[in-house]
Amino acid sequence: MKVFEYRSAKALEPFVKAIKIIESLEEIQNRVLPGASIAMAFCFSGQNSYTMNSERIILPKAIISGLRKSVRLINYSQNTSTLIVLFKENGASTFFKEPLYGLFEKSVLLDHIVNPNDVRNVEEMLCEAKCNLQRVKIVEQFLLKRLINPNPDMLISSAVAQIQEAKGHIKINRLADSLHISNDAFEKRFRRNIGSSPKQFASITRMSAIIPLKAKGQLLDIAFDAGFYDQAHFNKDFKLFTGQTPTEFYKSASFW
Repeated sequence: MKVFEYRSAKALEPFVKAIKIIESLEEIQNRVLPGASIAMAFCFSGQNSYTMNSERIILPKAIISGLRKSVRLINYSQNTSTLIVLFKENGASTFFKEPLYGLFEKSVLLDHIVNPNDVRNVEEMLCEAKCNLQRVKIVEQFLLKRLINPNPDMLISSAVAQIQEAKGHIKINRLADSLHISNDAFEKRFRRNIGSSPKQFASITRMSAIIPLKAKGQLLDIAFDAGFYDQAHFNKDFKLFTGQTPTEFYKSASFW
């Protein structure tokens, strides 16, 4: 499997974290951990699917996926190529009018929130394109035409920055107080813009920060520093996040 990453056009930089193209010549399964980015994907060659409860579920050619708290096992068939747009935490709301919380833990047809004719047009152009750089430009133009509000919600951007700075170990009610907004109003505004509740986002951020630190010390010590109070609680959250126990996970194949 090869992963090519492209920097987005300058006009999209405030909203798009990365554009990736994944190519798989052979059939392969990849372990995709939860992240803090809503993702849009176009499979322009081959077929993608994911495994749930030992069942393989075919993914549509064009999808949008919300934030998740649990791992996803993605299967790539032979000669599969997929273009993925990873939005910045507060970026997807710039292009889609629908409240993003409805996407939490889901991957849905892009047709559900975008004019189906526009989606078909992009799919056709991606298949006809001569190179990957051309495909990136096609999707960038699609996004630029959908630019609804070029000014992200600064209060929510500030909240995201504080959660990330604290590596997810933060009290949400105190965060709302610091932003001079009621808990209920903050929750609704956050869910609409980010696609998860503040607590869910903090939980994803906390585990995402722990995973890479294994090489720097004892995992449980790191977990306790991150706010976990006992091993059982940590192990439960770790297995939900990765699909494996810590021992199994760090011995397993690559993931991203």
